[in-house]
Amino acid sequence: MIKFILSRLLTFLPTFFGVTLISFGFIRVLPGDPIIVMAGERGLSEERYNALAAQFGFDRPILTQYWEYLTGVLQGDLGNSFVTKKPVWDEFFALFPATLELSLFAMFFAVAIGLPAGVIAAVNRGKFLDRAFMSTALVGYSMPIFWWALLMIIVFSGYLGITPVSGRISLLYYFDNVTGFMLIDSLLSGQKGAFSSALQHLILPTIVLGTIPLAVIARQTRSAMLEVLSEDYIRTAKAKGLSTTRVNGLHALRNALIPVITVIGLSVGTLLAGAILTETIFSWPGIGKWMVDSIFRRDYPVVQGGLLLIAVFVMVVNLIVDVLYGFINPKIRKS
Repeated sequence: MIKFILSRLLTFLPTFFGVTLISFGFIRVLPGDPIIVMAGERGLSEERYNALAAQFGFDRPILTQYWEYLTGVLQGDLGNSFVTKKPVWDEFFALFPATLELSLFAMFFAVAIGLPAGVIAAVNRGKFLDRAFMSTALVGYSMPIFWWALLMIIVFSGYLGITPVSGRISLLYYFDNVTGFMLIDSLLSGQKGAFSSALQHLILPTIVLGTIPLAVIARQTRSAMLEVLSEDYIRTAKAKGLSTTRVNGLHALRNALIPVITVIGLSVGTLLAGAILTETIFSWPGIGKWMVDSIFRRDYPVVQGGLLLIAVFVMVVNLIVDVLYGFINPKIRKS
């Protein structure tokens, strides 16, 4: 098992260096001069512009800038924000718990509904439940996040008044950020109603962000289950008199989980990408909104560091998925 994990770790290196190149180049291909953007409408003299370019290193050749960025990354230094002057590390990890909390709930929502829906659809192939679930999944997958988010706000926050429109908790509550996870901090605060308020603020963003992964998981589960249910050993298990629940839940679902886990692992990237729009629409103070604001401000260190850290997080999740493969199916580990 150790060799299996080490072999996966070796794939990190080329991917990591590729991500550093992409994160470095992405912000630089966008139109707009970062110095002029930071100056705003105040205007800059040529002398002041050249002084700022030298201060931020923009006067050096592009390869030199990349080398300095790469050496800084390898030393654990992602630089300081041009706007706030704070280290990128500090800003990222101050905001990341908000995004992680939202993503975890969105993934839980997607798996808790998508997995059973896919199994039920496969067991009832061609019947009403199959058509209903898969049609709903197709609609959920096809909806743009920004449109779905605005629709949910209009219906549940506007007309029904059930859920808040934006933010993580009501402005009536104030307490120290101990863990960064609002649900946990609201419980630790001991303030009456704080946890309920945090939970209500989490409902709409969770549903919006989890809809597309839910649809993908449901369809992939159905496809994998149908393939497994046609295998000879499933027919043998049924011939031995095993209950349908045992055959479908133990024998079929376990072997169908490998492609489903793959989809769940890949959905982490989808969640983080979707979090950019979701957090912006719901004013959720996470890394998605932070990245959008930094792109508009041409804050190079924040965009570079944020993209790199997000990519590393996705790579770690994919490594965990690969390790899970080995536990679920020993053949993969041995190969």
